[in-house]
Amino acid sequence: MAEKIDFFQSDLVKDFNREIDKFHLGPLWNAIPELMHKQPTPSAVPYLWKWETLYAKLMEAQDIFTPDRGGERRAIYLQNPGLKGRQPWGWGSTTQTLYAAVQLLLPGETAPSHRHTQSALRFIMQGDGAYSIVQGERLFMEEGDFLTTPGGLWHGHAHLGDKPMIWMDCLDIPTIYAIGGTFFEGHPDRLEPASVPDRFSPGRYEGGMVRPISDREPKLAPVGSYKWSQTLAALEGMSRFEPDPYDGYAVEFINPSNGRTANANIAAWMHKLPGGFHSQAHRHTSSSIYQVFKGSGHTIIDGIRYDWSQGDFLVIPNWAWHEHVADQDSYLFSVSDSPIMDKFDLQREERYEPNKGNQEITGQFQPLLP
Repeated sequence: MAEKIDFFQSDLVKDFNREIDKFHLGPLWNAIPELMHKQPTPSAVPYLWKWETLYAKLMEAQDIFTPDRGGERRAIYLQNPGLKGRQPWGWGSTTQTLYAAVQLLLPGETAPSHRHTQSALRFIMQGDGAYSIVQGERLFMEEGDFLTTPGGLWHGHAHLGDKPMIWMDCLDIPTIYAIGGTFFEGHPDRLEPASVPDRFSPGRYEGGMVRPISDREPKLAPVGSYKWSQTLAALEGMSRFEPDPYDGYAVEFINPSNGRTANANIAAWMHKLPGGFHSQAHRHTSSSIYQVFKGSGHTIIDGIRYDWSQGDFLVIPNWAWHEHVADQDSYLFSVSDSPIMDKFDLQREERYEPNKGNQEITGQFQPLLP
């Protein structure tokens, strides 16, 4: 990496820079120190959204934004304060690369089917009786379920139950927007009709990690819905052994037909942090978004303490030191852009060595409340 040099601030250099700018040219000698850092310096910042705030705003939105007034989804996205300057709409950026939102679907409502180049996933926070229909398969959603919708697949939602349904959405919108790869298309039937039995794909994998013979050739989304009961059973089985020093007990949702992440650009995990667990600190080039499904505790990010409880969302930018502390048994759903980093051979990880692996707390994050 080049260093900043006093000579480059001279009138001679400034005059030349202004001259080449007229021809839409740029001076690498000035630009390179800010374009090629010694280590990642993301514009995204650590942040915590409290459930009280998210729930209050969703309840206000339910009477303002209704299906008959247009709009594809009643969703409020988590705008990272450090990325609000991206135009338009901050690119919908929760991290440098990922978008996350909370979505509300009321009984009797329909969110029309569409498809796009962005990959999408859902984690079900509250409610039952609603379903996603993905490629003609109705996947009924229950609390704790993980649903995947890789880019290019038709998907829509409808609610047959009697209570509000709330879930987390995560898409790679900022990544696809940045590289200019966006395509979007609405379904001609508004809501795609079913073409296979309900819960067809998860039913084919009831046996867990055994692959149906018809999936010997890898498929894009052989399992559309990963049920909470199976995820919980996996975590409880792992709990008989020692936890990972950084992430506790954690399982990754994968595509069972090829062994890779369930979504090509977004990794998804469920963590169990047992009560009293205090992880070691580390950092990595991938960024993460956490949703607190159950429990309470805090996370220390670059020395600042972020207290979390059920329903909250937490962002850890890339290359930020972080460690978790659980006050009680806690279950955290997380997503990361590690598949994107892997594709570019950029994924690195580093453990925190001072103070036996734990950071000194230098401040406390104060969340915004309604």
